[in-house]
Amino acid sequence: MALADRQDAVRRHFESEAPLFDELILKLIPDYRSMVAALVGALSFEMDEPIRVIDLGCGTGTIARAVLERFPSARLTLIDVAANMIEVAREKLSGRDAIRFVAGDFASIDLAGPYDAIVSSLALHHIESAADKQLMYGRIHAALAPGGVFVNADVVLGGNDWLAARYLERWAAWMAGNVGWDEVRTTWLPKYEAEDRPARLIDHLDWLRGAGFAGIDVLWKRDNFAVYCASA
Repeated sequence: MALADRQDAVRRHFESEAPLFDELILKLIPDYRSMVAALVGALSFEMDEPIRVIDLGCGTGTIARAVLERFPSARLTLIDVAANMIEVAREKLSGRDAIRFVAGDFASIDLAGPYDAIVSSLALHHIESAADKQLMYGRIHAALAPGGVFVNADVVLGGNDWLAARYLERWAAWMAGNVGWDEVRTTWLPKYEAEDRPARLIDHLDWLRGAGFAGIDVLWKRDNFAVYCASA
């Protein structure tokens, strides 16, 4: 599949899933709530600070809502390629102030900044290549204020082929317990293989270091899902 076709498939996938995404994510991502809690827990600011935060691939606004619950004075920018996701996020966050919504691809949009925090969840693994991921980390570093933090919750690969295969097997079995093996085999594993481009966690940490980040750490991990952070 050509890159442009794959990117369009990813967009259409999330456009169609938007109305049911919040229910679906709990059936497809093990310990999703713990993942979100680990991400937000890495934001080391005072609760009343008006921190500037950008969410790359905001989806339905779950991460943004969790950020606002902990930092009610935060000023948020939410970016997503799927307009339907943004509409759900608008509804979820209705009544909140200081939120800007941007429809577009975070991999190509000018991130501007500076931000005190850049967060992302289950989005950066759609970036096509290792080189593109490294470029993205460079752009994220440049968009952060001095001392700002980047936190990502995402799908990753195991450190070797054997681990990667075991992680995938266990993930498939976990999903099957929620949606059944037929749906896993005919829908979710094919989508993963066609649309996702995960990388090894150790490579992400190296790329962050190469982009100029410090204070790099892994906050949470369950097989092929991880939350990691770094500071500018």
